[in-house]
Amino acid sequence: MINIQYHLAMDIRSLTLFQHLANTLHFGKTAAACHVSPSTLSRAIQRLEEQLGSQLLIRDNRSVILTKEGKKLLSYAEQQIEQYASLKQSLNESQQQLSGSLNIYCSVTASYAYLPPLLEKFRQAHPQIEINLDTGDAAEGIDQIKGKRVDLAIAARPDDLPSSIHFQTIASVPLAIVVPTMNCAVKKALQTDVIDWENLPIILPEHGVARRRFEHWFRQKHAGRPNVYAQVSGQEALVSMVALGFGIGLSPIVVADNSPVKDLVDLLPDTQITPFDLGLCCFKRNLEDPVVAAFLSMAPNN
Repeated sequence: MINIQYHLAMDIRSLTLFQHLANTLHFGKTAAACHVSPSTLSRAIQRLEEQLGSQLLIRDNRSVILTKEGKKLLSYAEQQIEQYASLKQSLNESQQQLSGSLNIYCSVTASYAYLPPLLEKFRQAHPQIEINLDTGDAAEGIDQIKGKRVDLAIAARPDDLPSSIHFQTIASVPLAIVVPTMNCAVKKALQTDVIDWENLPIILPEHGVARRRFEHWFRQKHAGRPNVYAQVSGQEALVSMVALGFGIGLSPIVVADNSPVKDLVDLLPDTQITPFDLGLCCFKRNLEDPVVAAFLSMAPNN
């Protein structure tokens, strides 16, 4: 009786040769199909018979017949070859699975308005990657990259994008003048027949695309200089100050619409302000990083 155990010496190659021969029952055909010489094939079968202590084939000059033991080995060989193929595929998939970490920077608004669908797709595709998120002023995104504090940032495309920075657009963000709805001096000033824009308190971002958009709009509409009441870090803080009646300001509409104080602000109608592009940015040299490249591939324009 054949005694089949976990013979490590019984390698997959020998079992594959035996399986093929058991199906063709022809040494010449199997040798040619498996790219071995007939003598190599014969030695492989002899080694199997020696290891198992059983005759596997009855062969003469005209035919090859499987013995009872040979049929048992064929069943075993088919199982082992199938399991080996599954194991090899699993190991290859495991090796191809990306691992490591990814540091991302974005504004609070971007973290719930633009980041979630990207993260969901990325985590499903690459569950072994640890993601670290830092939030702050959207205008700081490019500087976060340049300072090597993060790998990727969601930021507004600046008018003077550094040549070392890759920018991949994910959305066009419309802008609007945000005004308070509560009864205050600012609201009353906006309700006059002729608005005194030069004395109307203005709340501006400290820097960034939105600030430059406002300054350009103001210069086109009004001859004087804006009355800057405050300069704040982050569009979320700007909307909050407008809601409290301290002035008016320019904000991405998505920030105003998602603000906790959205019921306390309104959008000034008929203001023609150029929207800005929002995108994923990183150093161009990091495009070859497989983790960074994988995240960029999640963007909707891919």
